[in-house]
Amino acid sequence: MFIATLIASERLAAGDISAAEDRVRSAGATPIAPVWLDEGVACDIRFEGDSQAVRAALEGAIGGVDVIVQVEAERQRKMLVADMDSTMITIECIDELADYAGIKPQIAEITERAMRGELDFEGALDARVALLKGLDASVIDRCHAERVVLMGGARELVRTMRANGADCYLVSGGFTAFADRVAADIGFTRALSNVLEIADGKLAGTVARPIVGAATKRETLLAEATAHGITPTECLAVGDGANDIPMIQAAGLGVAYHAKPKTAAAAAARIDHCDLTALLYAQGYARKDWVI
Repeated sequence: MFIATLIASERLAAGDISAAEDRVRSAGATPIAPVWLDEGVACDIRFEGDSQAVRAALEGAIGGVDVIVQVEAERQRKMLVADMDSTMITIECIDELADYAGIKPQIAEITERAMRGELDFEGALDARVALLKGLDASVIDRCHAERVVLMGGARELVRTMRANGADCYLVSGGFTAFADRVAADIGFTRALSNVLEIADGKLAGTVARPIVGAATKRETLLAEATAHGITPTECLAVGDGANDIPMIQAAGLGVAYHAKPKTAAAAAARIDHCDLTALLYAQGYARKDWVI
């Protein structure tokens, strides 16, 4: 049995559910009576049939509504691996550091191209960090205090999953100076990220090796799953950039979150409209079950 969860960024009407059921039928599948998780916000439609055809029929069919299709028995995941920048927080930290150095447009362009998969991640990271050489290290704390904002639903997602026995890992191509604090604030089990090297109170323009990139993200998911005695199928991964694709594809539920086109195309699920609480609804958690 499969399940399609519809989550609205604003309002989900009964007519929307009826239209969705018609689309499920048009895909050659048989819908079963819908069940509201939270009336007017999130609804489950169970069905028998071709899950890929149903996903194609439902995604984008209702304005402002995200759809996640999966095997019903697997929906509540036992581990989370998440990206940080533009996923768990609303910014790209390196772009904001560059703003303090007066070179944000130059660095943000490289960031965008790297996240779209147009540039090698490690090379692009080295190039951007080199441009920050000589920036006073105190700017890191200032940037964290002034610019870092948690993504909507980040705390609810992680804290609810952990309260239900799932370990949660923040694995970021960004920097420990931000990731460690973000992980602690949200409630992650552990964070893994890159180290900005500092010399004489200033950024040295280099990143410590090895770099946490796409391969590390995937390897972390696989290694932690093995360590916890679970399979990758039981894991949830979420990110927005091209360097998140390997971990997204390794997870049982891999989600592209407000993602770059290449990442969205590679993922088995997309969140384009809602915040991270959509991933709680996708796992069957109604709002009353969330830990805040």
